Amino acid sequence: MPQGRYASVMLVTPLSPLGTPRLGVNVDHVATVRQARGGTEPDPVAAAILAEQAGADGITIHLREDRRHIQERDVRVLRGFVRHMNLELAAEAGVVRIALEMKPHAACLVPEKREEVTTEGGLDCTREPEKLAAVVEELQSVGTTVSIFIDPDVRQLQAARAAGATCVELHTGSYAEARPGPARAAALSELGMAAAAGREIGLVVHAGHGLDYRNVGPVARIDGIEELNIGHAIVARALFVGFERAVTEMRRLIESAVAGCAPAFTGDGAELGYGEEIRPGEKIGDDAL
Repeated sequence: MPQGRYASVMLVTPLSPLGTPRLGVNVDHVATVRQARGGTEPDPVAAAILAEQAGADGITIHLREDRRHIQERDVRVLRGFVRHMNLELAAEAGVVRIALEMKPHAACLVPEKREEVTTEGGLDCTREPEKLAAVVEELQSVGTTVSIFIDPDVRQLQAARAAGATCVELHTGSYAEARPGPARAAALSELGMAAAAGREIGLVVHAGHGLDYRNVGPVARIDGIEELNIGHAIVARALFVGFERAVTEMRRLIESAVAGCAPAFTGDGAELGYGEEIRPGEKIGDDAL
């Protein structure tokens, strides 16, 4: 149970309806704001608790080697407070050691470049496969479920499975960055085919990167995607409407998409999005869907 500065926060939260992708909320960029001044506020742990209160099924954090946002202290505190913690990390000894000590519920192996603003693509599982397999095995040995963040490519799916991973997170950046029309339709079709291929070889399939309130619906409707990890869009909207409301609105969009406010993804690449601009402070609810 929460103690100290978090003692007044209740950790009673609803779960996503059956058949709806789980929502993992990434709180990295709450820490980005904190690190800009080097103080203690805003606190990503408090944001994570609010997110779970508002309906998040789990919390995702990325402990980068350069520590540009999330710090070791955040990992340690969050591990004791949230229902489900997904720790993103590079397959490098220093951060793997911390993960082995913390034993997160889940870990997602991602690529890192010091010069990048954010993760720019999926991990190439065909490079250094023995090293990757060893890290996967180490993390699994402490009871952590291991996924690998990959591009939606059959070769990467097969390599992730060969490395011992039971789960992958499909990089949705190409879809999110594509202009509405043929390019986005093609990227959506690619995600759908990758999700199907992953399930065929026994992988649990998640997705994330660049998803927001305007583009999440079509991805939520892809058959077999079990979890969506979303961070920057929720943190950005929370600046205007508050963290709990930002999370609640995202969850409602996902649930409404799956429930049939728009047709399900059929694999033919048709783009079935919302497309409306969302203005600061604008209510996103059932009437807006």
